[in-house]
Amino acid sequence: MEKQKVLFESGNELAAYAAKQINYHVMGYYPITPSTQIAEFLDLMKSEGEHDISLIAAEGEHSAAGICYGASTAGGRVFNATSANGLLYALEQLPVQSGTRFPMVMNVACRTVSGPLSIKGDHSDIMYTLNTGWIILYANTPQAVYDMNLCALKIAERVKLPVIVAFDGFFTSHQKRRCMVFEEDRTVQEFLGKYDADYSCLDLEHPVSIGSYMNEPDTINNKYQLHLAMEEAREVIPEIFDGYEQLSGRKYTETEGYRTEDAEFLLFLLGSSYHTAKLAVDEMREHGCRAGVFTANVLRPFPAEELYEHCRNAKVILVCDRQDSYGARGGNMTLEIKAMLQEHEKTAHVLSRIYGLGGRDFYVEDALKLFKECVTDDPVRFDYYGKYPGTKAYDGAQYFNPITAKEASLGLTVCEKDEKTNKLTVKGAKVGDTTAMPKRLAPGHGACPGCGIPVNVNLLLRGIEGNVVLLFHTGCGMVVTTNYPKTAFKVPYVHNLFQNGPATLTGILEMYHQRQKRGEYPDEEITFIMVSGDGGMDIGLGSALGAALRNNKLILFEYDNGGYMNTGYQLSYSTPMGAKSSTSHVGAQQYGKTFFHKDTPMIMAASHIPYVATVAESNPADFIKKAAKAQYYANRYGMAYVKTLSACPLNWSDRPDTERKVIAAGVDCCYFPLYEIEQGVTNINYNPEKGNKKIPVLDWLAMMGRTRHLSKAEYASVVENIQNETDRRWERLKARAENPLL
Repeated sequence: MEKQKVLFESGNELAAYAAKQINYHVMGYYPITPSTQIAEFLDLMKSEGEHDISLIAAEGEHSAAGICYGASTAGGRVFNATSANGLLYALEQLPVQSGTRFPMVMNVACRTVSGPLSIKGDHSDIMYTLNTGWIILYANTPQAVYDMNLCALKIAERVKLPVIVAFDGFFTSHQKRRCMVFEEDRTVQEFLGKYDADYSCLDLEHPVSIGSYMNEPDTINNKYQLHLAMEEAREVIPEIFDGYEQLSGRKYTETEGYRTEDAEFLLFLLGSSYHTAKLAVDEMREHGCRAGVFTANVLRPFPAEELYEHCRNAKVILVCDRQDSYGARGGNMTLEIKAMLQEHEKTAHVLSRIYGLGGRDFYVEDALKLFKECVTDDPVRFDYYGKYPGTKAYDGAQYFNPITAKEASLGLTVCEKDEKTNKLTVKGAKVGDTTAMPKRLAPGHGACPGCGIPVNVNLLLRGIEGNVVLLFHTGCGMVVTTNYPKTAFKVPYVHNLFQNGPATLTGILEMYHQRQKRGEYPDEEITFIMVSGDGGMDIGLGSALGAALRNNKLILFEYDNGGYMNTGYQLSYSTPMGAKSSTSHVGAQQYGKTFFHKDTPMIMAASHIPYVATVAESNPADFIKKAAKAQYYANRYGMAYVKTLSACPLNWSDRPDTERKVIAAGVDCCYFPLYEIEQGVTNINYNPEKGNKKIPVLDWLAMMGRTRHLSKAEYASVVENIQNETDRRWERLKARAENPLL
């Protein structure tokens, strides 16, 4: 056995530690709870020079999977981590990876697949991967997460298939335990050996075409070879587990069982619940019941023979699935175990219970109740465990009276178009007067003190008259306003995921027009508004550009808080260069985010939509006027895009009561200039140079803890680059404003 040391770490931390010791070449990733910490810990270790992995923050999980696939075809070792809808977003890449036989390792911290949105742990995501051609290991302890990550890469490279290491979100991913790791990275690297890819797209002397077009009969042969590789894995996995036992002293097998040798009543549970159920087994045995519990450490290839060994004496097997295969009267593990028993002509009764969805805790008392259901004379074959009936008398009463078009049509802002200049003039829009506009978002919220989201959404809506339908991307804005069963919205509201908001609102908009056209809906005007933020215009940019190119008549409002805030502040493409985040740490080898912020307004302007504008709470009258203009253009001509700089005191590391000053400084240093592009013509609405208010960008950066380190002399060159780029963009903007065509 090699020398080891004790760490007190979580499953996520141990996955990252294993990756660090392996020293993968590339990790493509995108933040999603609860797997995000893996990338965060790796970035923290990289900032101190502990590994040399290239960590590439993609703009979405689909692209992250593409980065990983591309890197694997180039002959190196590749790593990824994801969860839930992120896994599903990347799903179409998984068969590409396995079908072309390139190894890699991906960790899946298992989580509920929405909708409705839930970030807690169950198994509804991992079961989607069963047919993708990936080997799937399931770790039921933090220690197993570390160990299986080391074994997974060796397995992948032996059989030339990618491997998933799955584990329970939050229960295993965040639970800290005393664990053993190898003292030296060298031990891990010697265990794995050197990787020499059979084929590489970088082999210029022997060029290969990867992913060729293929018809039958070649396709069936390709899939048969994948099948053979999976069958080979049946032999390779135990062999590598045995070798790892000699190295570490820890034994792993494809399955585990506790007191199953003579068990007549068995529970099957996957993941961390297995250990909870073992305590219930002991209690049942004390009362004379021959109880046992078993689990699988490998889901693909499915260890049917090994599982059967635990079931030989069973009269009743209750399979607990933390997901449902809807309509099949059981989750995937129920179906697999039924098939295994049929193959062995075993006549045990199989009961199925769906449990623990949405991260519902599983206690020893729950396992005891399930055992008692096994021993009843007439047990229910299939059911949900832990469901509740709800209140039959619930009438769905509204929390607020809806805001009518009449109540929201106060004439506070009036847009008049100058036919000669083709520009709008907004009359009214006095900040004090617009307080009379009824709030579509109820007062009070669950956001952090000083959060800019409700401030900015309410400012926007002050300038919007009449009926409104809102759509929110996933993010802090929707989480703090729609905690079931309550809602803060007094107008119709829809949520969809980051990557698909504009397309979803387009569907709503087109249905509105179609129903009006067919006489099914009254002829009244509605303004459709999508609210995005927390990095939503990274992963959602493709959908936004699609809506822009179609010129759908809607408003896209982006609150830019400069990060993926709802997942704990990872870098987004709008994070300032040099800013510290949980995936852009500051350390001996790293100074924060390494590339410049994304100029989304100019990207949207390039799609030639009628109206693009930037706004800030420090200039409220300008904000409200632009909201009115956005409504005018959206309801008559096409898409309007409005972006605001939105404060996040928690992650900007500044004081909530100073945020308006911080926002004003961001505007005054021209990092976030206030302008509009109306029918393709640029107009600067506030020029700090004219009032002698322009400040160096460092003055703004120094106001926030996330960028305060840039004040140190050692980062002078970084600040110079930021200042030069800020000045360049400002000068280009002024040049556009001076040109009547731009």
